[in-house]
Order: sequence, then C-alpha cells, then structure tokens
Amino acid sequence: MSSDTPSITDTYPPGPDGLPLLGNQVAFLRDPYGFMTRTAREYGDIASWKDPGGRVYQLNHPEYIEHVLVQNNENYVKGDRFQNVLGPITGNGILNSEGAVWRRNRHLIQPAFHPDRIREYATMMTEFTEDALQSWDDGQTRLVHEDMMEVTLKIVARALFGADVDDEVDTVGSALERFMEASESLTHYVLPPNVPTPARRRIRRAREDLDEVVYRLIEERRAEPTDHDVISKLLEVTDEDGNAMSTEQIRDEVVTLLLAGHETTALSLTLTAYLLAKNPQVERQLVAELDDVLDGRTPTMDDLSELTYTEQVVKESMRLYPPVPGIVREPVKPDVIDGHEIEPGSTVRMHQWVVHRDPRWYDDPLAFRPDRWTDELESELPKLAYFPFAAGPRRCIGDRFAMLEARLILATIYQEYHLELVPGTDLDLMATITARPKHEIPMTVRER
Repeated sequence: MSSDTPSITDTYPPGPDGLPLLGNQVAFLRDPYGFMTRTAREYGDIASWKDPGGRVYQLNHPEYIEHVLVQNNENYVKGDRFQNVLGPITGNGILNSEGAVWRRNRHLIQPAFHPDRIREYATMMTEFTEDALQSWDDGQTRLVHEDMMEVTLKIVARALFGADVDDEVDTVGSALERFMEASESLTHYVLPPNVPTPARRRIRRAREDLDEVVYRLIEERRAEPTDHDVISKLLEVTDEDGNAMSTEQIRDEVVTLLLAGHETTALSLTLTAYLLAKNPQVERQLVAELDDVLDGRTPTMDDLSELTYTEQVVKESMRLYPPVPGIVREPVKPDVIDGHEIEPGSTVRMHQWVVHRDPRWYDDPLAFRPDRWTDELESELPKLAYFPFAAGPRRCIGDRFAMLEARLILATIYQEYHLELVPGTDLDLMATITARPKHEIPMTVRER
C-alpha cells in the first residue's frame, strides 16, 4: 500500500453473493474455513459483501492487514459483532474494552507477562505437566484436548492468580465448551443481543458456572493478597478520584485471562499432537532433538535456545492451524484500502487461516514442514504473513507466555510418550473465537 494519498473508487470490491436478508451468514457457519478460503481465492486481496449487520470486507493481503492492525489501528475498534459474540462471557475485559479502560487495565496486567516473571513460570509449567503424565498408562487411549485444557488451565490459574483450580477444572472446561458451541448458532449472530434464544440461555448458564469459580478466586485474593498475582494488583488500584475497580470489572479481567490464557495454548498443543501423529518423520526429528539436548531430564527455560526444532514445530502448527483463525475490526472513521472506502459501521475481517495458507508466502502451504522456518524465510515474509497472536497495540498480551508454555509442555510429553491417532479420527474445527475441535481427538499413548 502506497504512503501517497490513495485514489478512491466508487465501487465496492467484488465478493460472494448471499441470501436475501441473511447475506453470507449461513454459508459461513456451514463451512467457515471453506468460505473464507474460497472468498480469498476467487475475489483477491480484498473482497466485500452485504450481511444483515452491514457491509463486510475480507482482507487477504498482509499489507492491508498491517494497515488495519498496526499503521492505522487507532481508526479501528473491536466493534459490535465481536462484542455480541464474546461479551456475554468475558464482559468488558481487555479483549473487549476500548480506549482509556483498555489502556489502564492492560497496563495493570502487563507486569504479569514481563520476561522476568515469565521465566519464573517455566518450572511450574513442567511440574504441572509431569503431574498430569502420572495418570497416563502405556496403551491407554486419552482425550488429548481434554488433557491439554486441564494442564493449561491449572498453569494459568497458578501463574496469574496464585490459585489452585483442581476441583473446578471440569466446571471451567464444561462452561467454555458450552459457550463455544452456543456461539456457533446462527441466531446468536443474526438476532439482536436482547432476543432470548436457546443458544443465549446456554451461554448465560455457562457464565453463571464460570462466575462461581472466578468470584471465589477474587474473594480469596481479597482476603490474602500477594505481591505478584494479577487479582491483587487489580484489587489495589484506584482511579484519579480514589475509586477502586468494581468487583465486576475485576471479574471481567479474570475471566478473560483465565479463558484466553489456556484455551489457545491447549488448542495449539492438541493440534500439534494431531499433526505429529499424521507426520511421523517430523515426530522422529523432534524426539531426536529432545534426546540430544535433554537426555531424559526435565526441560528448562535455559534449554529453549537449543530446542530450535521444537520451536519450529510449534510455529508451523500455529501456521497451519492458528488457534484464533480470524480477527474482526470496525472503523470509527472512513478509511481507504486498495482504493476502496471502508465506511464506519462496516466490518473488516482478517483471517490467519487464509493468509497462513497462501501459496504466495509459503511453498506447499498445506504441508506440515517445521523446517521451513529458517531465518531466510522469516526475513522474506511480509510482516503479517504470519500473525497467530494478531499485531499492533492489541497484539496478544500473553504471546511470550503461550510460546514458552507450548514448547515446555510439548518437550515434556514427547520425551516420555508417542501419541497415536485412534483409527477413523477426523478433525473438524469450529470457527467462532477459536479453532476448537468439534469432537474430541482420541489418541493412544505409548511409552518410549
């Protein structure tokens, strides 16, 4: 995109035809990954269509995505569509909030993700993983996503909140699953937020179950604050008038961190295990590196600089199966992209799923090839040809935490076990907020 003032056309970019009234909502929900991919391939770097909520633009070029997320980010907000989907569960946490509220709360939470603090979490991550592996038996069939959700939930609760949630793992996991399934409903997207639907009732019940856990965590920290945990920091802060944050505001931040802090990493690990089972030559190379560097001992943060292939495996997994498959924004003032005016009230969609699989940026893009991640490739890629954690000021606050966790858990598991897909297992993904498997992925574990 040129830095010169762009000329503006008086036509919309081409795009798929939709149904009367519903637009492309049905087509997207029936086959979300196919829809977003076909749209990019058939209509190019920018496509558009009319949906019930207004005009939608799909950006398929890294340069245009960088413009929205980085260069002109102040002109864009998460918008009503995003709020209507995620807000019922996370409230006004840092994923949803805007402006001064977002800046204040992100500033308060940021110290928990400082590199020095993240280093402190490394031992905890491997200890929780080793504890989880104690229940694994040779030849046993495990529900891998369930296992990954449990260990990452325990890690984030201890690391960020100084709390144990062993007794509430099933409650949180079940609530999150019900929320994700309900948020796929067409009525949830199309009908106004105040219209009661079966999907919204399920979401409300999921929120009630989560709140029971989260308010307990808040009250525990209110009674016994610590120097490091996020809840204690939020409890002690006041605004310029000396007013403390409300318990509901703190609840929104805790729920956001609790869910976002374990959901995406658990998905990345689950889908990495799936890919390794489908690509045994990659698994052999991964295990060879683990044997060479670790020689059977527990991995530490200091080992990560030598576990280069392990990092490549995680990066390649998040390229093929980005845990967050797409991002939405809404302009607050008119903008111009590729000569087209992007008007306020419209929705801009940018899909990692599409860009990460574009053959212009990646040779043989559907192949799982971790060794493609060379310094040369990374220097040649457009800046946002790879953006699993988004970009710009709203980039994921926990990106370093997630990458550390994924590598350490992966290294701990694959030193001890080989995971085989149960025959007949298919991968079918939701496309709501995250790329969550619609069905469990059973795998048989074999001791090495």
